[in-house]
Amino acid sequence: MNNHRITGIGLALKPVAIAVHPASDADTTLRDGFASRQSEDLQFIEVAAEQWLGMGGPWGQHLREATQRWPSVCVSQSLSLGGPGRLDMALVHQLATFVRGHEMAMFSEALSWSDDDAPLFTCLPIPATTAALQWTADRIMRVQDALGQSIGIRNVSHHAVPPMSAMHEAAFISALVAQTGCHVHLDITALAENSHRFGFDALQFLAALPMQRVNYVRLGGAEASPIEPSLNSAAARLLPAVLSHLHPEVPVCVDDWAQLKRWSDAAVSTSKKTVAC
Repeated sequence: MNNHRITGIGLALKPVAIAVHPASDADTTLRDGFASRQSEDLQFIEVAAEQWLGMGGPWGQHLREATQRWPSVCVSQSLSLGGPGRLDMALVHQLATFVRGHEMAMFSEALSWSDDDAPLFTCLPIPATTAALQWTADRIMRVQDALGQSIGIRNVSHHAVPPMSAMHEAAFISALVAQTGCHVHLDITALAENSHRFGFDALQFLAALPMQRVNYVRLGGAEASPIEPSLNSAAARLLPAVLSHLHPEVPVCVDDWAQLKRWSDAAVSTSKKTVAC
């Protein structure tokens, strides 16, 4: 039963995990390991708002069953926290209702802009300027007020650094945390991609973050991911360095069952070594 506490190793729950049987659209089951013994290794689920918000019928029913069975976290990339357009408060309140309705323990939003009074369908980097800092901090505070909790801001993969940026992204994140009291949700795969793309040291980036405010970690790059295999490996190599700076109960979310099994086994091995010492 869901105790609303996020810890350990979790997995992103996608609508494709629900199988619709040909005989009847109403005849559905959870698949992809969620209904099998594999789920014994699963300690929480991650729910993407863009995939599940407003979902009804059998999919909505299975989502309800899943969030009652496992603690859950909601991730979003639709609020355009740093965007020049108006903050969509109607969407914010929909998300708040969704999070409360499923008793989700955390809410995570992409630190990007994706809307200019019309959706852009991509996550663009926020110019790291003093003006953008104040603008984004104000919007984070409004979202937190609506949700009634501190949110997590999540670093994203991007393809350009805005030329007007006056500070490094890590300094920008640190300043937002200091001003708003939000948490950092660290996407290691996005960090590895940006480090490779722009030639900065990922470990130095981590050293500049307020690691005491990191309370959620993502490791994407599943086998079906389009990113380069070398970047998958780079992200996986970064994870131990990240975890060494965090409280041992900070949760890690992965994208597929193979990753879940691999990191669950690694966690057990580490625990046994600690006990042996």
